[in-house]
Amino acid sequence: MSGNTRKILVTSALPYANGPIHLGHLVEHVQTDVWVRFQRLRGHTCYYVCADDAHGTPIMLKAEQEGITPEALIDIIGKDHREDFAAFAISYDNYHTTHSEENRVCSEFIYEKLRDGGNVEKRTIPRPYDPERKMFLPDRYIKGTCPNCGSADQYGDSCEVCGATYSPTDLKDAVSVVSGVAPIEKQSDQYFVKLGAFQDMLTEWVASRGQRGDGTDIERVQPAIANKLQEWFADGLQDWDISRNAPYFGFEIPDAPGKFFYVWLDAPIGYMASFRNFCDKSGEDFDAFWSAESSAELYHFIGKDIAYFHTLFWPAQLHAAGFRTPTAVFCHGFLTVNKLKMSKSRGTFITAKTYLKHLNPEYLRYYYACKLNSGIDDLDLSFDDFASRVNSDLVGKFVNIASRCAGFITKQFEGRLSERLHDEPLLARGVAAADAIADAYEAREFGRAMREVMDVADLANQYIDEQKPWVAIKDAQRRDEVHDVCTMGLNLFRVLAIYLKPVLPVTVEKIEAFLQCPPLTWADLSEPMLGASIAKFKPLMTRVDADAAAAVVAESVEEQAQAAGATAQPAALSEPIADEISFEDFKKVDLRVVRIVAAERVDGADKLLRLELELGPEQRTVLSGIRSAYEPEQLIGRLSVMVANLAPRKMRFGTSEGMILAAGPGGEDIWLLSADAGAEPGMRVT
Repeated sequence: MSGNTRKILVTSALPYANGPIHLGHLVEHVQTDVWVRFQRLRGHTCYYVCADDAHGTPIMLKAEQEGITPEALIDIIGKDHREDFAAFAISYDNYHTTHSEENRVCSEFIYEKLRDGGNVEKRTIPRPYDPERKMFLPDRYIKGTCPNCGSADQYGDSCEVCGATYSPTDLKDAVSVVSGVAPIEKQSDQYFVKLGAFQDMLTEWVASRGQRGDGTDIERVQPAIANKLQEWFADGLQDWDISRNAPYFGFEIPDAPGKFFYVWLDAPIGYMASFRNFCDKSGEDFDAFWSAESSAELYHFIGKDIAYFHTLFWPAQLHAAGFRTPTAVFCHGFLTVNKLKMSKSRGTFITAKTYLKHLNPEYLRYYYACKLNSGIDDLDLSFDDFASRVNSDLVGKFVNIASRCAGFITKQFEGRLSERLHDEPLLARGVAAADAIADAYEAREFGRAMREVMDVADLANQYIDEQKPWVAIKDAQRRDEVHDVCTMGLNLFRVLAIYLKPVLPVTVEKIEAFLQCPPLTWADLSEPMLGASIAKFKPLMTRVDADAAAAVVAESVEEQAQAAGATAQPAALSEPIADEISFEDFKKVDLRVVRIVAAERVDGADKLLRLELELGPEQRTVLSGIRSAYEPEQLIGRLSVMVANLAPRKMRFGTSEGMILAAGPGGEDIWLLSADAGAEPGMRVT
């Protein structure tokens, strides 16, 4: 069934080494791991490597805050990451760090190839500089007033209110996030990769097809990503600044003292470095997977937000250095929890460790598998649906088959299966589903694969219901029939265990011990298990307790509240109060109740929603920078409060006819003011 044996190297995006693993990280790593385990189950050589992304200014500053070296910080966090991934049965062949000698050597090699090929250019440009901390400032370490809409406390690269993008030098009243002083400009030599020189090569790479080891052609990227790439190509690829000034935690550029590789240059090279580290330990041939002539397959699983780096910068680097390019890059969407973006204040920012205190990690693996497909749509973790699906599918259907049959084999037949099957055509039907399930796994259509598997589980349970071995065993004349029926049921259970092994590896290992068989492979589908001894059956799974799922969210809220109390003041107290206004000025502000009758995202703006507001007899359109905290569908029908007499303001994405009132520090933590449910649109707020 497995076709030609393939040689495959797979990676997940590197978690950043300045915080814990959370359920959003696990979407990607579970998706990758399920696909990798499926390939191994089919008999292919499939290596899976990853690493911590350990460089950059945030890590340097966090280490300084904690009074330790960056090296000590990344060691602590790296150990923590490894423990969390191991608890969720993520089966890396190697998990390394980008702060390694292998990565230094490989990064310098690729840089020198880019430089020697005429693709690196040094330019002297002005850069923001903190005169108190004596350091150049990355864009995100500068805040000020947006030059476009006048919103305060905006980052140095883009405005979260109006969506405008700009240079840090364009900000008004700019201050350093590190020290609070106004940055100055200093001339600085920076190194740029001429990405536009690779546009033809990249255009051809995206348009071409990758090839699997069995000869099947596949798309390099998903259609939605390909469309976005065409937009970038049409605009012309911009040169890429690959250097950062000291102080910086990373690798110093070989021919530029005091300059360091930007983290996004050496981070993807970390894939190569981790595999090099694995090869040095295992004896595997590095060049067999990375040389330009390699026939092996190379796949990267990533979030859709980092597609630019993996589909443009990364293939260009590889090509320039004489390495092979990826067979394909697979993007996925983001995780929402109960339809909300992950938020610390709402308890939907859930760490792996918090989840593990309350729930079985394989339940999450199965739930994610049920929700994942080959597209880039976001995935929602609804705890009600989570409990229902696990209890119905895994407990009620899958393990229930074994619990209904195993006791008869143990008590009535000395723990030995029959030498024959009661219904060979039915087992053949279960095995015949293998091709459809394999195709779905291969295509990363895991949700479809799980539906196919549960269809087989339904067949098995229907069969046992019809045969009623608990009734038949009372008739001495039907004793052999019961033996055959229960052997049949356990063979269907074994087929299901093979299908689910990529998703439930720990549970299936227990099943293998129960069946007293070697590790199951896809090839084992072709032969039933007959006449063999089995162990006494032990319960494999328990139902999800609704209280346990609720405890995950409750504990997450408490953890984040404690963290905020220990490390920060409330945002309202940490910001200066604005200049006084007179009571007469305040009376001019007309606050009105409005009903949100429509809401939609604004194309091209990451932070804006376009709201249609019912204001008594009239309707207003307001552009509001709350997209990071709310999905449009959450707002429709909601009563809120707006400044109704604010003059219309022309913005980049249209005209805003007022202002919705909200509170909070920004980002995901924004809370709309809500009007009382008894209020009517147009009513004045006093």
